[in-house]
Amino acid sequence: MSVEKHHLRYYVPNDDDEERVRIRAIEKAISATQHINVKILSETCFHVIIDAEIDVEAFESEFFERLSWLLRKNPFGASVSKKSTFTDANNVFEIGPRTTFTSPFSTNAVSACHAASILPVTRLERSIRYQILCEGKQLDRESILPLLHDKMTECEYNADICFEKFDPPKKVQRIDLLSSIDNLHKANAELGLAFDDADIQYYYDLFANKMQRNPTDVELFDLAQSNSEHSRHTFFKGRLVVDGIERKETLFASLRATQSHSHPNNVIAFSDNSSAIRGFDLFNLVSLSPCTISEIAALRSSRHIIYSAETHNFPTGVRPFPGAATGTGGRIRDIHATGRGAHEIAGVVGYAFGNLHLDGYELPWEDNDFQYGKNFAHPREVLIQASNGASDYGNKFGEPVICGFTRSFGQRLSTTGERCEYVKPILFSGGIGSIEDSQKSKVPCSRGMLLAKIGGPAYRIGLGGGAASSVAVQGDSNRYAELDFNAVQRGDPEMEQKLHRVVRACVEYGENNPILSIHDQGAGGNGNVLKELVDGEEGGAVIEASRFPLGDPTISIRELWGAEYQENDAILLHENSIDTIQQIAKREKCNVSLVGRVTGDRKVVVLDYKSTSTNDAPVNLDLDLLGNRPPKVSVM
Repeated sequence: MSVEKHHLRYYVPNDDDEERVRIRAIEKAISATQHINVKILSETCFHVIIDAEIDVEAFESEFFERLSWLLRKNPFGASVSKKSTFTDANNVFEIGPRTTFTSPFSTNAVSACHAASILPVTRLERSIRYQILCEGKQLDRESILPLLHDKMTECEYNADICFEKFDPPKKVQRIDLLSSIDNLHKANAELGLAFDDADIQYYYDLFANKMQRNPTDVELFDLAQSNSEHSRHTFFKGRLVVDGIERKETLFASLRATQSHSHPNNVIAFSDNSSAIRGFDLFNLVSLSPCTISEIAALRSSRHIIYSAETHNFPTGVRPFPGAATGTGGRIRDIHATGRGAHEIAGVVGYAFGNLHLDGYELPWEDNDFQYGKNFAHPREVLIQASNGASDYGNKFGEPVICGFTRSFGQRLSTTGERCEYVKPILFSGGIGSIEDSQKSKVPCSRGMLLAKIGGPAYRIGLGGGAASSVAVQGDSNRYAELDFNAVQRGDPEMEQKLHRVVRACVEYGENNPILSIHDQGAGGNGNVLKELVDGEEGGAVIEASRFPLGDPTISIRELWGAEYQENDAILLHENSIDTIQQIAKREKCNVSLVGRVTGDRKVVVLDYKSTSTNDAPVNLDLDLLGNRPPKVSVM
């Protein structure tokens, strides 16, 4: 039986301008919902977890001064105390990360502690304590809590909070569609797969008739994300019938046809995470030994201009700040995951949303009868929070926004009476970068290559976003609203910067770049990005779930395989490159995990935790079967 670790608490009052603005917003929200005037005091509590065999008194004697210096917001800020700054415990709410969830802050804080030789620290979480002062009325805690925290990643703490007790991961389930197709319909609803009738029939035929077995919940979730409109563009690449006449070519083919008439300067088009046009021969500063301290030299090379753009509409509609922030983060990774690795330069961002209905500023075209779904944020919240989120991520990563657009529109058409409005907002994120000519082409997968993940640990975050973003606005169903909320990612720009530096160092090796192929993790999570890497003539892989670093030990295989946790790339490399990339990752304090090997049999197999057997694997899919689906037919 393991001995419980020591849990130490240290406190710092929150007295900076940014915190005061945030507290005023909470006071205003509480006053509006509770119909009382309140004043809020706040402090930060740091929960420091140290090894059980360490003597607490000896630890504080040796490390408290150094730890206090690290925990202060700035050298001139308030000092760290071992006791709360509140005079009493009345009406105190403490909000922090879920205890099973090693937060990005903790990952970075522990890394900083170890760099400062405070080695006994194994986890360091940060909570916010609010003391709400009011006179004459009892506070309704249940209605106040949602105003204080993000229920996806945070919870309320009590005095007995423990960071070491948690339930085991949920087991893999088999969906018994062999006995009835109704069970597939049921799984579709419960897991939020967003299968339409054609999908249901296709997957029933695939498993019942071709594979002659029941699928796992992991496989169905994988297919829902990987084959969604968001990921595979089945509408854009499918057959289209307009007014009873089928188009001769798909929309995607029409778009590609423009290349026959455009300037012949495309270097990458329709084949990677970014496009590229021919650039210039110029001198660039490059490290002569990228994995250690070395001289920087100006070397001449051919470098091309790349551009990538995407929308992040659905997550931004549900949670504007994290939705827009991770839209920026995902697009940044699209830039550096071009070819065998590339460089980011600057960003572009655009917002489109419905009527704002600002207090005291009525506009003649705004219709007060327009209704908005409860699971989407109001346009005025999108305006403020989406802008804050996109800029916050870019600023923390170090990428400037150099241009963009903002549009608000919502009217009823006079001719038909139809309402036309950006109810589901648009978050457009674009970015320019550069790529070396020698790095513009990915190396196809072949038997024996290794699969690795680089970046942050796995979290139960961004679950089902590919499927959820591929359907229409969900309406007011509470069940769907919960699934929508779960699909929104949360970002960690500091980890993204570490990931960027690993990729940059690899690229600086030139022809000896250890990265053979790279894709950023997006919708569909590991189930999508790892299959992308091994979908070649010599494709297929065996992947071990136990090799993924977990930020949450309660994550099930379905969540590990399908969650779109951020700041993560997947790469292919040769075995003789392991030491090189591990040295780089260690220097940049970034995880690198060897999670699988290319088999060449065109099958993707995922082994369960603590399992080495391919029998009854959570995922066992034939890439040839998955790639033979006939195109969808859309009628307009």
